[in-house]
Amino acid sequence: MDPTYLTLILVAGGIIFLLIFFHYVPFFLWLSAKVSGVHISLIQLFLMRIRNVPPYIIVPAMIEAHKAGLNTITRDELEAHYLAGGRVEKVVHALVSASKANIELSFQMATAIDLAGRDVFEAVQMSVNPKVIDTPPVYAVAKNGIQLITKARVTVRANIKRLVGGAGEDTILARVGEGIVASIGCQIAMRMYWNIRIVSLK
Repeated sequence: MDPTYLTLILVAGGIIFLLIFFHYVPFFLWLSAKVSGVHISLIQLFLMRIRNVPPYIIVPAMIEAHKAGLNTITRDELEAHYLAGGRVEKVVHALVSASKANIELSFQMATAIDLAGRDVFEAVQMSVNPKVIDTPPVYAVAKNGIQLITKARVTVRANIKRLVGGAGEDTILARVGEGIVASIGCQIAMRMYWNIRIVSLK
């Protein structure tokens, strides 16, 4: 065989091998983890690929948690949450924010909130900075037959411990609307416009 063709075949084979290697073993991601102080092996990264767990989600989450001082979060826990259908990035962001804001939030609670379909990161933000919700116009009729159009502004502060199974934004708006209708229905309207402001609703 011509040595030139043999050289080309070897070069092509080497390129194909490297492409396959870097696909299944993200070497540069492993290097980034090592530089950041996160202990993870190339074999573990390879096994992530076999388990259909993207290393480019798990490893950055591990780096973020490590840099924030959350050293109790393990790779296995993050992988398990991903395989359960959870959003790993949101959970880690929420845990870091809660840690900085001195809010008690465990990994188990954060993953439970996430798997329940709630945005755990937004919940942590709402615990620090309450969210203001403007209700749509609520139509109600007073005792004397006068129809009033009322709008309310609700200040909502999330309670992390009661978030699972708690009321969402739509439920809060529905409850406020029901309360407004019931309140107006028991009154005699003296003015054509009432301005109702609910200071806090947990």
